[in-house]
Amino acid sequence: MDEQEILYSIALTRINYFSLAGMLELYRRLGSATAVMEHRKDIREVVPDASLRLAEAFKDVSEPMRRAEAELQWDRANGVVPICMLDDRYPQRLKECADAPLLLFYKGTADLNQARVIDIVGTRHCTLYGVDIIRRFCADLKQLCPQVLIVSGLAYGVDVNAHRQALQNGFPTVGVLAHGLDDLYPRQHRQIADEMAENGGLLTEFLTCTNADKMNFVRRNRIVAGVSDATILVESGPKGGGLITCGIAQSYGRDVFAFPGPVGSEFSKGCNNLIRDNGAALISNAEDFVKAMGWETEQHLSEARQQGIERELFPNLSEDEQKIVHALSRQNDLQVNILTLKTGIPVPRLSALLFSLEMKGVVKTFAGGMYHLLN
Repeated sequence: MDEQEILYSIALTRINYFSLAGMLELYRRLGSATAVMEHRKDIREVVPDASLRLAEAFKDVSEPMRRAEAELQWDRANGVVPICMLDDRYPQRLKECADAPLLLFYKGTADLNQARVIDIVGTRHCTLYGVDIIRRFCADLKQLCPQVLIVSGLAYGVDVNAHRQALQNGFPTVGVLAHGLDDLYPRQHRQIADEMAENGGLLTEFLTCTNADKMNFVRRNRIVAGVSDATILVESGPKGGGLITCGIAQSYGRDVFAFPGPVGSEFSKGCNNLIRDNGAALISNAEDFVKAMGWETEQHLSEARQQGIERELFPNLSEDEQKIVHALSRQNDLQVNILTLKTGIPVPRLSALLFSLEMKGVVKTFAGGMYHLLN
């Protein structure tokens, strides 16, 4: 990625820190941080409905640029990768969200665009019941669907147990932080954070020297929900960050699931209420979840073969259809937003082509908007 684009992206996060929506709209209209900075003196001519406050913020960019240069220097010295929106490594699921961050800071090894990504969230006061749910869920998921990236917030309780069980079962796991990567909160999780950096990663939108303030945790939660196909709530009181993440996931059109708990249990009230109000689908094990998501790959392949549906039966594919088949043959189970990046086909046309391929029995659509190439 162009160093100038990275520096400008970092600077933009400083220029209008308290008006994320306005800056993101400006970025989306102009197409890059570089383009925004090139038009910093005529913002309202390029985007007439840009706020006066936003235009005023661009009058002097010297301090944000100095901060960006210092940040990039620190990142490179500490193995942190700034990921701009234009970077292929940027989580494409998150990119489609209306309030996506302009850039992310990442230290890790996991592919943030893995075919299947889930987040597991819940109370910081996880009970033995919750710990056992997470343990059994991760162990069973490994048998049913071994290629999954597990995301959480590296907080006490459900979060850290989700990360721990992911590692024990060989899943890559990413922790989304509410502060810069020069610190860790809570510090007691330093050892597991180091393990995650080797098999997963640590992710944040915040620059170094950013404290873990209360408002940052809500912003963190939108990234947890945004990078994932589905959110799973394990235990929650009647209020809490896990419920906030579920609400954000719903607003993004993502699948939300919850484990029910004993009636009257304080840390199952949030789950039970969410299920009662149709805010989440009830699951009791990993099999329920995999079936609901349509991730039973081998079973679907077996059924397809029994029905005699094979790509070779449909040799007369158009050039664009062949592009889609080629992309899915290299990495199966992709969503439309990722397929459009890999094929270069605009989303409206891509959707029509996928429908055609599905009618021909070449691809199958699963829950979560995932397209699977049938063998």
